[in-house]
Amino acid sequence: MACIEARGLCKAFGTNLVLDRVDLRVDEGRIAGLIGPNGAGKTTTLNTILGLIPHEGELKVLGRDPWTDRDQLMRDVCFMADVAVLPRWMRVSQVLDYVAGVHPGFNRAKAESFLAKTTIKRASKVRELSKGMVTQLHLAVVMAINARLLVLDEPTLGLDILFRKQFYDSLLSDYFDGNRTILLTTHQVEEMQHVLTDVIFIDRGRIILDRAMEEIEQAYREVAVRPEQLQSARALKPIHERQGIGRSILLFEGVERERLAELGEVRTISLADLFLAVAGDHAGKGRGAA
Repeated sequence: MACIEARGLCKAFGTNLVLDRVDLRVDEGRIAGLIGPNGAGKTTTLNTILGLIPHEGELKVLGRDPWTDRDQLMRDVCFMADVAVLPRWMRVSQVLDYVAGVHPGFNRAKAESFLAKTTIKRASKVRELSKGMVTQLHLAVVMAINARLLVLDEPTLGLDILFRKQFYDSLLSDYFDGNRTILLTTHQVEEMQHVLTDVIFIDRGRIILDRAMEEIEQAYREVAVRPEQLQSARALKPIHERQGIGRSILLFEGVERERLAELGEVRTISLADLFLAVAGDHAGKGRGAA
């Protein structure tokens, strides 16, 4: 069953078309990563899904129109923006008190459990916390809310590498249960690759790839080609080529691993490298059409 389904989704700000006929689907019980550079349309996509801005085209989130049914939808959706905003005058304990008083789905014990893994003191005021601590506090609150859809925009922004790893570990072990759906964006693509079930690439307002991680791992392979095999490798029509140290790195789609192993070292493709290849191919096709 679809948690998020969009067809022909468009959004313009003045003459600037930010979302251009976006089609996407995220099924329930999945962890989807929305990946793209700054200005690609990620935040606008999230804001549309959350009913924060109107849109053209078809969009259903948990079976509802997010713009007209936002009040009802927000009972089942939890969102954390890329900039964690919490009242600076509040103490940590007061933040927990407030959320417990206004949100029926908030599990205070779970929030306390998340905070126990940090050095945040309950008596501290938000303004006394570092940027990373404020992010940790916000994450503890958000992840303690029982929601059918969790939307995270750059959730680990401001955290050092240790706490980023702890966050993704907690996301899998303490929050994700196979029924909830998670949609997230991040610039630390490599760090979240292992938690994703689905990948959505967006560039210049268009979806250029939308596939399950298991399909990507089966379809795409990167090969560090030996110099004497370069001509043979190019004959297999790679979708991207770049220069490595002493070898050319070629990316293939749909070519058997055994065949590629004859050409050099076969590697698992990273999402960052795959995005660069797909985005470059997409841009090239666009120029050709123009």
